[in-house]
Amino acid sequence: MARDWYDLFLLDQAPPEVPAEPEREEKRRGFFKRLRENMKKTREALTAEVQATLFEGDLDEETWERLEEALIYADVGAATTAQVVEELEREAEDGNLVGGEALSNRLAELLAQLARTGDDKIDLRPDPTVILVVGVNGTGKTTTIGKLAWHLRNTLQLQVVVGAADTFRAAAVEQLERWGERAGVDVVKGPEGSDPGAVAFDAIARGRERGADVIIIDTAGRLHTQTNLMDELTKVRRVISKQMPDAPHETLMTVDATTGQNGVRQAKLFGEAVGVTGIILTKLDGTAKGGIALAIANELNIPVKLIGIGEQLEDLRPFDPDDFAKALLTA
Repeated sequence: MARDWYDLFLLDQAPPEVPAEPEREEKRRGFFKRLRENMKKTREALTAEVQATLFEGDLDEETWERLEEALIYADVGAATTAQVVEELEREAEDGNLVGGEALSNRLAELLAQLARTGDDKIDLRPDPTVILVVGVNGTGKTTTIGKLAWHLRNTLQLQVVVGAADTFRAAAVEQLERWGERAGVDVVKGPEGSDPGAVAFDAIARGRERGADVIIIDTAGRLHTQTNLMDELTKVRRVISKQMPDAPHETLMTVDATTGQNGVRQAKLFGEAVGVTGIILTKLDGTAKGGIALAIANELNIPVKLIGIGEQLEDLRPFDPDDFAKALLTA
């Protein structure tokens, strides 16, 4: 379970300057506080119902139905909600859980369990490691790449090259260039409208030439049709694999939390087309539907590896299921 940047990445050797544990713990606590504050919309919607159902009155059929409705409204997903409520109801009937606090704590535990799936780490041991980032336009993909590059360079002291292969959108390339300057990383680009595969090829060549540890490839998020987009992404993957047979080593997808179940459908589609290995869930601060993190992890079996809860650099963080469930439910 990754609780900070040093936990998230698998490295051949420890970064040169890892802060002492008390300092790391203090930073984690600071992030949890921001996570709670920034997930206020989802938490308020959920805790009011949890309070009304688990803390007040008898636990009858209506109680469990209300709890199901609240979780579904928060976009935890119908299948995931049914699993959680069924287990909670069974344990309550067996007499293992008595009182609202015990029920609420157990609900948080069950939600956290379902959010744990697959490998939640990012393996940076391949030399160089190629990370392909996919996702539809408007999900915060380019900003997320910039923040990720910054942390790899400035938190872990790694050499990073970014390939601006979303050549259909000039603004994306300019945005990456600004992030490149801020993070101190190389950005490889081509002329507007040029072949994305060629940019990916050049980025890997530049990365190898410069002795980069990590190469991050941005990709298009919108073409004329869904089929065109998936074909384009498959082609970029093929170009990367021709240069490095095991690459891309990680395929991360940005999903906008405010899109709710539509985001789950997007993740399913991209997962089938390009083999997504992890989700970066963005814009959690702007929605009452933060439960989508649990739906994606449990129903699609794709681990959520990073979450974005705001505009600041430190608002992109590794996903900790326990903290996330607490932030959802702690009044």
